[in-house]
Amino acid sequence: MTATVPTTAALQTARVAVLGYGSQGRAHALNLKDSGLDVVVGVRRNGPSWEKARADGLKVAEPAEAVKEADLVAVLTPDMVQPALYRDAIEQNLKPNAALLFAHGFNVHFGQIAPRKDIDVILVAPKGPGALVRREYEKGHGVPCIYAVHQDASGKARDKVLAYAAGIGGARAMLIETNFGEETETDLFGEQAVLCGGATELVLAGFETLVEAGYQPEIAYYEVLHELKLIVDLLHEGGLAKMHQYVSETAQYGDLTRGPRVVDAGTKARMKEILDEIRDGRFAKEWVGEYQAGNGNYRSLKQKDLAHPIEQVGASLRSRMPWLNPATPAVTTVPAPAADAPLKRSA
Repeated sequence: MTATVPTTAALQTARVAVLGYGSQGRAHALNLKDSGLDVVVGVRRNGPSWEKARADGLKVAEPAEAVKEADLVAVLTPDMVQPALYRDAIEQNLKPNAALLFAHGFNVHFGQIAPRKDIDVILVAPKGPGALVRREYEKGHGVPCIYAVHQDASGKARDKVLAYAAGIGGARAMLIETNFGEETETDLFGEQAVLCGGATELVLAGFETLVEAGYQPEIAYYEVLHELKLIVDLLHEGGLAKMHQYVSETAQYGDLTRGPRVVDAGTKARMKEILDEIRDGRFAKEWVGEYQAGNGNYRSLKQKDLAHPIEQVGASLRSRMPWLNPATPAVTTVPAPAADAPLKRSA
């Protein structure tokens, strides 16, 4: 954790190129611009992101052109397109002693990108989605960020990474130093074992258990998915203490006595296996191979998820809860899920 609050001073005379204009790209570019930095967005000419960035008042250029004049290039495109972007637009165009910044260390850590030795390689990862990064900045606040220096060719990489973090608002909240390996491996583990993979599988198993026991799918949906947000919000706001404070004693006792039977030592052992696969590169090799082969298995698995009956039940119920999406009018009559819809996803 830094002892003093960093500023953008190290980048005040620099040109910053932001490659990609999705959720994080837009937030970073706008925050950096509003922090007084010289920003250009590198995107495909005349595509939707090109027009969106221009409409937001930002300078735009093709990626290779944006890189040529940049002192810092922030790579904020999806992981799997970054190696080609580095090869085609960055490697031959980035100036010596310039900085190459990532928001996730996947490609550098797992060797999909081997940065030139004469450039700085740094990382700033906000711990929140782009919309939140932008919204908190506009309020005068910031989202905590983790940062790392992987390669310091200029001797000023640390100054640059802290200035960038300050420019997007992270220094207003908290900055935590890490390295590319720790950021990458913990991020992947969190996604796979808890936040995405673990949580969704727990929800689906709970839904199936209730429906197979004869309970109404709608009731099951509310109990295992809809109300999950209530608990997550309490955990997010105040940890285990706030969750225990705001749920009933019956819920607390059930949590303390039954929870360890659902997530037990065997679960933790399997989590360790998942972490081992991340750390030794097996997951990265598998995912890169899947992407290069056309994503057929990935698309098939995703479709099985989206075809689960909980999705049909959920769509029907959510259509009657307009507060979940105020822009969408409530639906008063929704057809019931097909009676013969399969309950479980196929293996």
